[in-house]
Amino acid sequence: MINLTQLVLASHNAGKLKELQAMLGDSVQLRSIGEFSSVEPEETGLSFVENAILKARNAARLSGLPALADDSGLAVDFLGGAPGIYSARYADGKGDAANNAKLLDALKDVPEAERGAQFVCVLALVRHADDPLPIICEGLWHGRILPAASGEHGFGYDPLFWVPERDCSSADLSPAEKNQLSHRARAMDLLRQRLGLK
Repeated sequence: MINLTQLVLASHNAGKLKELQAMLGDSVQLRSIGEFSSVEPEETGLSFVENAILKARNAARLSGLPALADDSGLAVDFLGGAPGIYSARYADGKGDAANNAKLLDALKDVPEAERGAQFVCVLALVRHADDPLPIICEGLWHGRILPAASGEHGFGYDPLFWVPERDCSSADLSPAEKNQLSHRARAMDLLRQRLGLK
C-alpha cells in the first residue's frame, strides 16, 4: 500500500507543482524535489514514458518518499511530433519565449489546416526508487498551433495552443478551466482513479 499523505514531485517548476497540487486535492501534500536537491536528472529516455519513470525514480531516491513525475510536452503533427520530449529545451534552454518563437518560425508558412498538435502528459508514480511496477497514466489534449501568441495565463506553449472546445488559446483559459481540460488534467484523472482518490 502506498503512503499517500505525501508525494515528492520530480520537478523544480513552480507552475507545474501548483497545477498538480490543485488537481490532486488536499488529501495528498505534493512537495517539490527542490526541497531535497537542486540537481536535475539527465533525461536520457527517448519517450515521455521513459523520462517520467527516470525522473520519478531519481526523486524517490533523493527524497526517500514516494515520487510523482510528469513528463509532458507539445507534439506538432507537421513537425513529426517535435518538439516532443525536447519541448522544454526546444530553444537550447533559453526559456518559454524563445521556445515559442522557434516554434512559430518553424511553422511560419504552414496553413492552419496542417497546424494540428497535441499536448502530451505522462505521469509516473513510484512507491520507492526501485519500484518494479510504476503507475503510468497518459493524457492527450488535441488542438492546433496559432500563428501568434494569445492570452495571459498558463506557461510554456499555452499562448500558442488553440483549444477547439473553448474557441480560444490555452493561455486565455482561467487556471480552473485549464485544470479541467488539459493533458495534465486527463492524466491526473486516470491517476486519481488508480489510487482510489475521489
